[in-house]
Amino acid sequence: MQSPDPAVSAHVAVLTGDQVVRILDETVDWYRTLGNQQQAANQPSELLIVYANRQTADRVIDLAFEIARANAELLSSEASNVQAVGDGAASARAFGEQQTRLDAQRHEIQTEMDSDRRLAASGKGSQTDLGAKLSELQGELDMVNARRNLLDTMTQFVNESDAKKANASALKSHIDAIAVSIPSVSIGREPASSTSLSAPAVSSAALAPNLSASGGAPDRLGIWGMVTNALRLSKKVGMIDAIDRRTAALQETFRSIRTQPLEQLTRLSARSDVLATQADTASGATLKGLRGQFDTLAWLFKETSAILIPLSKEGVLLEQYRHNLSNWRDTIKRQYREALGALAVRLAIVAALLAVVFAGGELWRGVVLRYAHEPRRRYQLLLLRKIALWILAVAIIGLTFVTELSSFATFAGLLTAGVAVAMQSVLVSIVGYFFLIGKYGVRVGDRVQIGNVTGEVIDLGLVRMHLMELSSQGALGPTGRVVAFANSIVFQASGGLFKQIPGVNFAWHEMTLALPSGSDYVAVKEKLLAAVSSVVGEYQAEIVRQTKEIERITSSNSGGSLVPQVQLHFSAAGVEALVRYPVQLQRATEIDDRVSKELLSAMSLPVHP
Repeated sequence: MQSPDPAVSAHVAVLTGDQVVRILDETVDWYRTLGNQQQAANQPSELLIVYANRQTADRVIDLAFEIARANAELLSSEASNVQAVGDGAASARAFGEQQTRLDAQRHEIQTEMDSDRRLAASGKGSQTDLGAKLSELQGELDMVNARRNLLDTMTQFVNESDAKKANASALKSHIDAIAVSIPSVSIGREPASSTSLSAPAVSSAALAPNLSASGGAPDRLGIWGMVTNALRLSKKVGMIDAIDRRTAALQETFRSIRTQPLEQLTRLSARSDVLATQADTASGATLKGLRGQFDTLAWLFKETSAILIPLSKEGVLLEQYRHNLSNWRDTIKRQYREALGALAVRLAIVAALLAVVFAGGELWRGVVLRYAHEPRRRYQLLLLRKIALWILAVAIIGLTFVTELSSFATFAGLLTAGVAVAMQSVLVSIVGYFFLIGKYGVRVGDRVQIGNVTGEVIDLGLVRMHLMELSSQGALGPTGRVVAFANSIVFQASGGLFKQIPGVNFAWHEMTLALPSGSDYVAVKEKLLAAVSSVVGEYQAEIVRQTKEIERITSSNSGGSLVPQVQLHFSAAGVEALVRYPVQLQRATEIDDRVSKELLSAMSLPVHP
């Protein structure tokens, strides 16, 4: 590098050191947004955009470091020029002259010592005088070396104490340190200006089909997947907009600093024209000085151009970068609109299906209320309507939110199996409920017997029913207790559920009498039958009516004879009489008591129940 002309290069740097570092930091920070783009790109066509942007960003970061290094060279030249014309110039020149003089003295002493050693080796002259002279010359040489070392130390201190030159050196080190933190930037490699400027640019027409085919919501997505896809696309559009704003800010930064190198190149060109005019009329010594100034101008013009050309390329590359982002953003926005449209259509379909289901439920309810007059039957149909209605609604909503039907089927199967095992008793009770409300089932107000418990149904739930217990001894009345049974009792062989047929209020009772041996058994039988018939005859007409009701409800003629019966049979103790007779349930205790008295009166025999 030629020594700069003080008249030309007093201030030749385009940017200060702080500005260079700040621009590099901004460029590196922008460069790291490629990581966000890499994470957001999940389709092959989007990866194509990221690849194109990465190539462009590599060019941009290389050119930024080229600009920084060129400006650092100008700052170093400026610092050297200030040192050459500043207050320390006289000291630097004096140190240099003394170093030159001391080097000459050291050379002369060394030459003289070599000559004396050769004389001593040849044996010519006085050895004593030659030894004394060599000793004296060695002392002079040591003194010259000591003075030379002192001048070197002072010169180094003067150079190190120059602030601008130190700052320029520190700036270069800082630039190299920043470059090391970027994997795509290597110190001292071929500058980006030596490569082709064209960077990959991806057109919207080429990307749209691929992105539409791969980035849109697949048809198999449920509402949940469609909502997730729409939110993902919206977030991606926001990310692209943020990167585009940062790119625009960096582009404006590079555009704003282009003015200074342009103005400096204009000044250097004007100075070159002036020097060319002076050279036309100059003589030998003057021409030699003008040659030095021309060399300085050429070097400054080259370094300034090394800043201006990358700045121009930066603008083109960043424009291509923003063009790629614009194509990406336009395609994602179109996909976002399509996703919202598909979501709206799916929601409309779900709403329509639910409306049809609930409208069908209301129609079902109206038909039941109009044509089902029997309360029990109406209740069963309305309950079935409610269950069917909610099963359809839950199925529609569940299938709508399902993303993968096969996955949903697997999940539903596993869930159903788990629920069936964990809630086996509850499920059996729920199934038993539908058996209980069948044609010959029970309802509130019915009198039933479950095992050894007799009671009246006061509540029939989906899982269990409640009975108001009735006394089985003495008068048939409430005991004051409520008994709860699971509906699964209908599937238990040992429990047993007994229910009075609706409209029927009688039952058959039995008594066993031991007859004395040697009696007229036929006469005794007729006497007992007459005694029982006298009691039963008072409500015989009501029993006949209830029997016909049984035949009507059950469509069966198995009502049988409703008259009291007396049967004789042999036993280990002798002959016994089995007396069977119908009783009204409300008066069962009273009738049993009257029958017992009549039988005792007729036979004057003990009764063995």
